Amino acid sequence: MQRRRLSTIVVVALVLLAGLFVVSQYPEIFVSAQTERDRTVTSEAESNSAAPAVFFFDNPYLIADVAEAANPATVYIQVKWKVQDQATRYWSRDPISQFFDFFWGIQPYQQPTQRITQGSGFIIDASGIVLTNQHVVGNAGQGQEITVTVTSPQISGDFKARILGSDATLDLAVLQIEGADGPFPTVPLGDSDKARQGEFVIAIGNPYGRQFDHTVTVGVLSAKGREIEIVDTNGTSKTYKNLMQTDAAINSGNSGGPLLNIRGEVIGINAAVHAQAQGIGFAIPINVAKEVLQDLIEIGSVQRAWLGVWHTDVTEQIKNYYRFPDTKGVIVTEVVSGSPAEEAGIQAGDVIRRINDTDILGRDDLENAVAQFKPGDQVMLTIYRRGQTLLLPVTLGNKPAE
Repeated sequence: MQRRRLSTIVVVALVLLAGLFVVSQYPEIFVSAQTERDRTVTSEAESNSAAPAVFFFDNPYLIADVAEAANPATVYIQVKWKVQDQATRYWSRDPISQFFDFFWGIQPYQQPTQRITQGSGFIIDASGIVLTNQHVVGNAGQGQEITVTVTSPQISGDFKARILGSDATLDLAVLQIEGADGPFPTVPLGDSDKARQGEFVIAIGNPYGRQFDHTVTVGVLSAKGREIEIVDTNGTSKTYKNLMQTDAAINSGNSGGPLLNIRGEVIGINAAVHAQAQGIGFAIPINVAKEVLQDLIEIGSVQRAWLGVWHTDVTEQIKNYYRFPDTKGVIVTEVVSGSPAEEAGIQAGDVIRRINDTDILGRDDLENAVAQFKPGDQVMLTIYRRGQTLLLPVTLGNKPAE
């Protein structure tokens, strides 16, 4: 028994000595294996680490890099509007004439001042195509004079521009820079559908005019799918849907400028600020613009399917008064003269309950359903009229600008 135990000890000792000999002769094998294990652990740690750690520690100049790349393609826009004609009458130097003017309530003539607006935009094509807001430049044919200022190593200066297309509903406009040969610097367009709440965003523009041109502000994407109502200078209320909300500083003059992600891609078009709050700005998702860019450039306007009815939800009160079976659908309050709805025979008082295979439960359902089609498409409407269910084919038209 003692002899067997002694043999075991001797064998173990020999194995240990052999191992030590191998390590001393070939250390690189074990160092290499340990290094590989360290790399594996490090790789796993990096993949599980949060993006801000990479953002702050690996490249503290990431925002500066994005701004440096996008600045040459971000432009300043100035619009001089046509002076409106006014009744002209000057104060006469004759005291008697001045007396009679005052007696009859005639006011002295005042030279009208030219209205000037300003904003931002960004170049999306090397030929000099600029994307901006419609409320910055207006619509073609209004007599305005548009100047675009480009500041880049390749091309720099003030250039005239014309409106290729605009759309007030989406607050988008496309300009063509004239009087300069390209190629112009451009900024890439991203995918706003992939943008995530909480990711870093960068806004570039000209807040309060040319004095603060190419101002860079940083924040996060606070929310998506916001809806706001804005009253313009004419007192007209407009509702904008599906906006991106950000806390990156956006001020007057930033309108039309790019909202970029940290990859330097445009994911939004800065459009508005919340008048009663600080740190709340809104941008139009770039995917909304990409869907209508071709129409704006080639046609000059956005082609939208149009039914041509005014309508409201079927409330319990309306249901009981007209003895409808339920509150499903929307009730037509007025049919626009000459519209596709009038040509199809739709009448005021009809309840639209379905378009093709899509059920209509309320006002938004009808608007969204029609928006899925193009002008010229034929759809089948299910109508409830005085106790009867009717099927009416309708060829959708192109929605008028007004």
